[in-house]
Amino acid sequence: MRDVLVPHAIELALPPAGSRLCKAEGRSMGTTWSARMLVPPGLDADLEAQLQRKLNEIVAQMSHWEEASLLSRYNRAPGGSWHALPPQFFEVLDFALQVHEDTAGAYDPVAGALVNLWGFGPRARHDHSGFAAPGAAALAAALARRAQAVPQLDRAGRRLLQPGGAILDFSSVAKGYGVDRLALCLEGLGVRHFLVEVGGELRGAGVKPDGEPWWVEIEGVPDASATPQPVVALHGLAIATSGDYRSYFEQGQQRLSHTLDPRTGHPIANGVASCTVVAGACMTADALSTALTVMGPDAGIAFADARGVAARFLVRIDGGLREHVSAAWRELLQ
Repeated sequence: MRDVLVPHAIELALPPAGSRLCKAEGRSMGTTWSARMLVPPGLDADLEAQLQRKLNEIVAQMSHWEEASLLSRYNRAPGGSWHALPPQFFEVLDFALQVHEDTAGAYDPVAGALVNLWGFGPRARHDHSGFAAPGAAALAAALARRAQAVPQLDRAGRRLLQPGGAILDFSSVAKGYGVDRLALCLEGLGVRHFLVEVGGELRGAGVKPDGEPWWVEIEGVPDASATPQPVVALHGLAIATSGDYRSYFEQGQQRLSHTLDPRTGHPIANGVASCTVVAGACMTADALSTALTVMGPDAGIAFADARGVAARFLVRIDGGLREHVSAAWRELLQ
């Protein structure tokens, strides 16, 4: 029998009579996106095109793969230069820096140099010929540069200082933010019942045509047992999962995951196979699932319990997986 998670608050409003179920999909951020929505009568907008434009805006600002993006231009900018930030970029950066502070550095949006060193950036990839994992000296130098290159965010002026050598990477928060922007776009158009998704991260509101919530099975670990995973009613909730199986390479008997500990410079080695977070906003779930993965089950559960975060860890042990959940996760169980 599988676990079932449901929200504490239920919105009883049903879709307007005559609403039609519509689907939209596309590609963005190196992955796919999709939306299922109950569109009220009289709304004839091209929803797919509008949703795609929202994601295109995020890519143009925050992609570390696009050389012309604002983030890439900031990373290449000379020391001492100030950069005006559009509202979306400012919102994501401000939030990410707060998570960095809250987690005492377990999460870091300025860890792009480490990401690149380990071959998980846009160039010199780990799966390209000639790649070699960085040695101790290269990692020490990257950590020293990060300690010195501290961006300054002028919140009142909504601008960011490039101190010289700071490398932003929003890959652990931009997808979640994209999901939230899709949700806000639909709500602004009067669509209140939907399920939106970018690369497997989801947010739902309202109900399906049959009056049921948007039930979603929580992502399991692909190479583990086929035990049924919990399901969650995404009714005013969002969900994101970080996993060591998403992107990694093997060196000897060691799995080197794309999830790096910015405090040490190394890929995580705490046995965490996946961490799932359920929250009201997908940006929150996205960033915290990464941060908790780095922190590991003990420190991660303590952090989650202190802040009311609904989190679930699957930890590799003795050839299997052990589950650890926070108090807020248990409170969602029915």
